[in-house]
Amino acid sequence: MKMSKKKFQPKKKALRNGVKPKKRGILVKGSWKAVELDHSLFSEQDMGGLVCFEELTDYRLVDSAKDLFVPEPVLQALSTLGFSSPTPIQALALPPAIRDRLDILGAAETGSGKTLSFGIPMIHSILEWRRPQEMQGEGVPDSLPVPETDVKSLYLPDVDQPNEATEIRSGDSDQEAEAEGAEAEGAEAEGAEAEAGDEEAEDEKLEDPDESQEAEEDMEPDDINSQKLQCVKVIEDVDFDFDIPGVTKVPDNQKQPLLGLVLTPTRELAVQVKHHIDAVAQFTGIKTAIVVGGMAPQKQNRLLNRRPEIVIATPGRLWEMIKERHPHLLNLRRLRCLVIDEADRMVEKGHFAELENLLEMLNNAQYNPERQTFVFSATLTMVHKAPTRILQKKSKKLDQRSKLEILMEKVGIRAKPKVIDLTRKETTVETLTETRIHCDKDDKDFYLYYFLLQYPGRTMVFANSIDCIKRLSSLLTILDCTPLPLHANMHQKQRLKNLERFAERDRCVLLTTDVAARGLDIPNVQHVIHYQVPRTSETYVHRSGRTARAAKEGLSLLLIGPDDVVNFKKIYRTLEKEEELPMFPIQTKCMAAIKERVNMARKIEKIEYHNSREKHHNSWFKQAAEALELELDDDLLLGGRKTEEDDMQQQKMVKGMKRHLKHLLSQPVFKNSMKTKYPTQMGKLSLPELPLATVRTAIDSVISQKQKAKKKPQKKPQQPAQ
Repeated sequence: MKMSKKKFQPKKKALRNGVKPKKRGILVKGSWKAVELDHSLFSEQDMGGLVCFEELTDYRLVDSAKDLFVPEPVLQALSTLGFSSPTPIQALALPPAIRDRLDILGAAETGSGKTLSFGIPMIHSILEWRRPQEMQGEGVPDSLPVPETDVKSLYLPDVDQPNEATEIRSGDSDQEAEAEGAEAEGAEAEGAEAEAGDEEAEDEKLEDPDESQEAEEDMEPDDINSQKLQCVKVIEDVDFDFDIPGVTKVPDNQKQPLLGLVLTPTRELAVQVKHHIDAVAQFTGIKTAIVVGGMAPQKQNRLLNRRPEIVIATPGRLWEMIKERHPHLLNLRRLRCLVIDEADRMVEKGHFAELENLLEMLNNAQYNPERQTFVFSATLTMVHKAPTRILQKKSKKLDQRSKLEILMEKVGIRAKPKVIDLTRKETTVETLTETRIHCDKDDKDFYLYYFLLQYPGRTMVFANSIDCIKRLSSLLTILDCTPLPLHANMHQKQRLKNLERFAERDRCVLLTTDVAARGLDIPNVQHVIHYQVPRTSETYVHRSGRTARAAKEGLSLLLIGPDDVVNFKKIYRTLEKEEELPMFPIQTKCMAAIKERVNMARKIEKIEYHNSREKHHNSWFKQAAEALELELDDDLLLGGRKTEEDDMQQQKMVKGMKRHLKHLLSQPVFKNSMKTKYPTQMGKLSLPELPLATVRTAIDSVISQKQKAKKKPQKKPQQPAQ
């Protein structure tokens, strides 16, 4: 009797979020409260006493009793949101940030969860700040004494008041402050401004109690009564607790200072960070607010009047509000957490002038030695070769250490921070398929339209200029592609609306500049097309990082024209690609129909653009001439004076071109081809002309192209005839 041998079946690896780990063996086991890094799988390198720099090329997170120190309300929110385990950057950043209160410099690939890496420690820090208040029942902990100006009346800042009025005012509660009308809010803002001003101004406003008492005695009784009545009149709409005499509480603006500040390069990223922090802080009662350009300053003033613990802002608008001396932004010495997201971009010279002013103020006049700083980016440690003209002037070579030192100096990190670098050598994520198309500059429109037609889905198209985005938007609109533009010249409300529409639709095209390149977490973006090659490798990494997020697959396509070759070679050299990027497969048989459509759309777009420009320009000159009662010279008008017949003829021509284009668009471009050896009466099998069923995705097309290239036998070089 033969024994049946059972084949040995190896244990299947546990899946993380339903995705099998790739080559690097990234595996997270355990919950948020029980995760530890396996130290046997990575090496620690001492960077000359700067920091402990962790280079993790192959790592794993294993079960352990080690706690990540995540607060219980945040754990409850994470469980509600369905986040069962932390990402590697979160598991490495949370313990030193929460337990050791170290400054963090974090570099991890796009879509790795960097927002919660600084959001959770910030929430923990605010909850710790609240604890002494809850224990003692006071507005501020003992470690932060209330200055003398805290007992000054906020409603009559310019008039000296007796101590009774001070006690009456200081008996307010948080709920009472929220119930005040607009008049009380304005007075409260003036008082807070007086409190948080410089010390000399405060000394001038504060007088000796004895002097104020003498002045009060010199006043007539009617004046004193009128002054007291004036105080009652100002605060008559607020309910006070008069039953507790002799209790002096801290004013509301000292009860709730600004504790966390997050700086982002774009408005859209600020909105996204706010949503993420709100989601994990939903059970903590922590309030957040965004301060960005493109929104009404009055509304943002109202949001800041609520005294949120965390403010997410762009540098320009925040600096503007600080210069306007908003009460909630005056005293930043009590700031416990400062976050600079996408820091390598923000501290570049000439990009954010307001950020330099902010950092100078935070590190000098408003410096807090207990403040914790977080700096995160996907390209934090990326170093690219400087131009030759700079290398000739400066012999010093920029490496990872010097780049970090420069960054720390600009941000103002004085102690030794914890630097965590989880970026791959190639910098881009493993699930990203990178490909390219070499073409002329005028042919880019053909290949872009071909791709959008052949591989419909959620696609982001990046360009370097706003004019290019506007032209592409008009062109693709004529071609019935319904694109959504996004650039800095658009109103903020329209920008956010287009982002929401793009995230809702399964088949959609977002035409954008680099304002959407960093940090935005748009779900299920399948393709990223670089219509113009980015100028830096950091921008390429961030653009490509909008797809292939959270272990999903994605495609990055470069359209390389003659003007883009220099930038492409620079990016290729910086990212140290081992293999050449594969060429994207194109069905050349379909390009004739593609070119006919695009050329017709170009003609229509060109005519409409010039007509719109002429109409806008000429109408302005005509109105100005009529207002000044002058005769308008024809030379000042674009296109000269046109008669109604000329306009009618041009409109008729454009309508004819649009009808022809509509007919072209109704015809299929990609046809099914069926080979058969059974003849018919007509000589071939007649098939209905249908669009090609795109069963294969763009990624599958690239992979099959690679496989075909490998199977092709390499031609041996011919030996020269002797």
